[in-house]
Amino acid sequence: MKALVVDDSLTIRRIVIKALGLVGITDAREAADGAEALKATQEQDFDLILLDWNMPKLTGIETLRALRQAGKKMPVIMVTTEAEKSRVIEAIKTGANDYLIKPFSPDQLAAKVKNVIGAPAGT
Repeated sequence: MKALVVDDSLTIRRIVIKALGLVGITDAREAADGAEALKATQEQDFDLILLDWNMPKLTGIETLRALRQAGKKMPVIMVTTEAEKSRVIEAIKTGANDYLIKPFSPDQLAAKVKNVIGAPAGT
């Protein structure tokens, strides 16, 4: 199972990747912004994308919109500080499969991933 972790914070990317390991996802690629994420999805397929909202170049919502317009169907979890209900609704309407508010615990992230993709083999 391959995941793409998109966040402009290296620290957050590391935290998310470590938490993914809790659910058996050890193949994770990183992107520091939405433009890098779109390039990565053109180069290979991912089973899951964890996407920050506030990033340079392309925001998370712009990236999500571009992914869905390109016909990409993989599950996307928005991982962000944007906790306003209107933002959550916008993300879901745009095609996000779930939403996780920062700060979060590794267990919270693991629960969201399991909810979206089911439990990977071996967990």
